[in-house]
Amino acid sequence: METNITTIPEAFQIKETIAQNTYLVNGKLQQWNGKTTEVYSTISSTGDDKPTLLGTIPYMGESEANEALEAAANAFDKGKGLWPTMKVSDRVACMEKFVKQMETKREQVVKLLMWEIGKSLPDSEKEFDRTVEYIYDTIEDYKQLDRDSANFKKRDGIYAHIRRGPLGIVLCLGPYNYPLNETFALLIPALIMGNTAIFKPAKHGVLLLTPLLEAFRSSFPRGVVNIIFGRGREVAAPIMKSGRVDVLALIGNSKSAVALQDQHPYKNRLRLVLGLEAKNPAIVLPDADLDLAINECITGTLSFNGQRCTALKILYVHEDIIEEFNKRFAKKVDELKYGNPWEDGVKLTPLPEPGKPDYIQELIDDAKAKGAEIINDKGGERTYNYIYPAVLYPVNKDMRVYQEEQFGPVIPIVPFSEIDEPVNDIADSNYGQQVSLFGANIRTLAPLIDTLVNLVCRVNLNSSCQRGPDVYPFTGRKDSAAATLSVHDALRSFSIRTFVASKDNEYNNRILNDLLGSKASNFVSTDYIL
Repeated sequence: METNITTIPEAFQIKETIAQNTYLVNGKLQQWNGKTTEVYSTISSTGDDKPTLLGTIPYMGESEANEALEAAANAFDKGKGLWPTMKVSDRVACMEKFVKQMETKREQVVKLLMWEIGKSLPDSEKEFDRTVEYIYDTIEDYKQLDRDSANFKKRDGIYAHIRRGPLGIVLCLGPYNYPLNETFALLIPALIMGNTAIFKPAKHGVLLLTPLLEAFRSSFPRGVVNIIFGRGREVAAPIMKSGRVDVLALIGNSKSAVALQDQHPYKNRLRLVLGLEAKNPAIVLPDADLDLAINECITGTLSFNGQRCTALKILYVHEDIIEEFNKRFAKKVDELKYGNPWEDGVKLTPLPEPGKPDYIQELIDDAKAKGAEIINDKGGERTYNYIYPAVLYPVNKDMRVYQEEQFGPVIPIVPFSEIDEPVNDIADSNYGQQVSLFGANIRTLAPLIDTLVNLVCRVNLNSSCQRGPDVYPFTGRKDSAAATLSVHDALRSFSIRTFVASKDNEYNNRILNDLLGSKASNFVSTDYIL
């Protein structure tokens, strides 16, 4: 693929590098004069297969991590701070101010999404727009939550005014594959519920936060949002070791989540909100509509090169139809267009991790050594920043590609004769996020659905696995998740029920009426937010 500055549309050219030399702590964009890390794109802008330097970010350490922690702790002030005790309407106003400023940065963020992680232009635009929509939906859901709480309950002679309160200090770590959307799916509900946060961007997809730093600084009280840069082990670890973090919010790998939990000295106090890895399977039954199943499996396995936790990472296909499925599926894979993110109609784009093509090659070589074949013509073809999707068949349990979450463009296909084979594999798996089920006979589907809903958290009928719409629950069993992330559920994941109770007598009732009439309390309030 020929790439040079003249073939890149002017709107997407990198004309100057970004020196990200500030970080946000305690409401100020602090100047960084220390060691920096260079940020590269695997996409070449010169046509010589060399990575493109995009900019630099601060390489921070323990002292800066502790500075951010202290700022978040002071802002929360053990629940006494301005932000956690603020009126709901005032926190909403801060969030609305932020998202309006964010919307003005769409062009810059989309461009950096393409260069930093290789996401196609339509998908980059979708990620930005979806994130903005998520924020507005969260604001509306929070308003409704407050409306539903704007009353008193009475039971056994006791009045109760029940609301949801914040948990404390949140350490927020997002993933590289959705560095905006999935990170904000943690950060936004955590903030609006009254928590304070320390946020470290992912290794890839870090510069795209640069255009948003000023919006964070100007929209929230000091210390509410703190954004630092560096390696997780050098900035996240000391924060966890302090024991002052109340919530670990992480989308990434379970090994990273466990390592961070182990640093915390008071694990019984630590709330976990985790979106982790998955090995989502597809089950293609003999009566499936093959055109539909193949199209959905293409989308499921290769959207963003399979670099999604919700990607289909293993296909179980019934032996009665496997020959036809394989032939047509392999042909469809080979028809997918590979190119740079801004090119029209591109479906496969450069991989952001320099070592990923070698890793995928290892999986392919291991599978071939143990009896699998590449059944598509282009499978395994290499460029300096890509490896063309390899469709591997037949795959068995001894192969690494069966056991590991590949998170990249390689597709294992497993034949089956009895439905118990894939079902038992799913039951035995360490993961339990989603499954795609392709078929038409309701007498076959009904018992399968009844079993699968107890093994995973979403059964996709004749469609690929996905996260959205964001109003639907997003979670997983076993090693795949802790807590639920959706607009509705995330607000609850980052908060706890708390209430004021009083016995029904003239003395208490007079005080409550005075409290409500005076509007002196932000908590004891029946105000209805429109």
